[in-house]
Amino acid sequence: MNIKKYTYTGTFKLENGSELAELEIAYQTFGTLNERKDNVVWVCHALTANADVFDWWKGLFGENELFNPREHFIVCANILGSNYGTTNPLSINPATGEPWYLTFPQFNTRDLVSVQKILADYLEITTIDILIGGSLGGQQSLEWALLEPNRINRLILMATNAKHSPWGIAFNESQRLALSADPTFYSNTPDGGIKGLKAARSIALLSYRHYDTYAISQQEISNDKTDDFKASSYQNYQGDKLVKRFNAYSYWYLSKAMDSHNIFRGREHDPKILDAVKAQTMVIGITSDILFPPAEQRFIAEHIPGARYVEISSFYGHDGFLVETETLTHEISNFLKSTISGSETGRITNLQH
Repeated sequence: MNIKKYTYTGTFKLENGSELAELEIAYQTFGTLNERKDNVVWVCHALTANADVFDWWKGLFGENELFNPREHFIVCANILGSNYGTTNPLSINPATGEPWYLTFPQFNTRDLVSVQKILADYLEITTIDILIGGSLGGQQSLEWALLEPNRINRLILMATNAKHSPWGIAFNESQRLALSADPTFYSNTPDGGIKGLKAARSIALLSYRHYDTYAISQQEISNDKTDDFKASSYQNYQGDKLVKRFNAYSYWYLSKAMDSHNIFRGREHDPKILDAVKAQTMVIGITSDILFPPAEQRFIAEHIPGARYVEISSFYGHDGFLVETETLTHEISNFLKSTISGSETGRITNLQH
């Protein structure tokens, strides 16, 4: 991975008043910014992803995919709190010379967007042609489109919401209960809470898939089994995979950030605030998504002027936004073509693709 880093020389102030000095932002870029600077595709990633969008969103991003480095200048930043290079709970607190761990300041989705904005300013990107994200990445993208409506030309939101639901918060709290039940979580060591993290991932996976996913993929051939089920093995396997690449403290804080997502906070509690989104918008829901049900995406699409709503079917539930890349490529291509011509909305902005 060709990771780049930018160290912000100012003091980063979070929405709650806390401050971070020496903020580091890890990011990757693919392709070249053209002379008109109108070919930027900015990706906001989800909970445990990283800046290498070509790795985790194969089929949609890649050398020969819809979003490719020949046509686009693609930017993806590792989000605040994540352990892939951006300042996070395992980073060194400049004031103490020790890692932050659980003393890391609480942050929210607006803070995640503020970090994205700092990087965009540093890269001298005044206009983002396409801003795209799913799940927590979609939450960031929607918030960004509200905070800086003139910066975003086209907006693609997948499997996300305007306000995180009590259902979603309950799933996240259950995962944090698993983390805190591991006594090593409070040990202030880089591998603290790894058993709790494994259990948390197992809980999360149930919300990312759905009943039919397991009924088919983890079905037993034999009727004689009483133990060692495929579903049990699968949960353990997925938990172990995350433990090898993530840390419990980042997971704790990022799940809290997701819970905080609420576009109405500090604004009028009226769907009309979505009128402020100027970007030509596409919202994608997944029929089988139990974590971010399609009703949440329909709400967004109904209240952003001229937005297009598409609902896709998937065997994979919420994870469909990462898996169903052939369908997504088709739907997004149609959206991009329609916004170029201005046939989809009345707000023609002379965009080029």
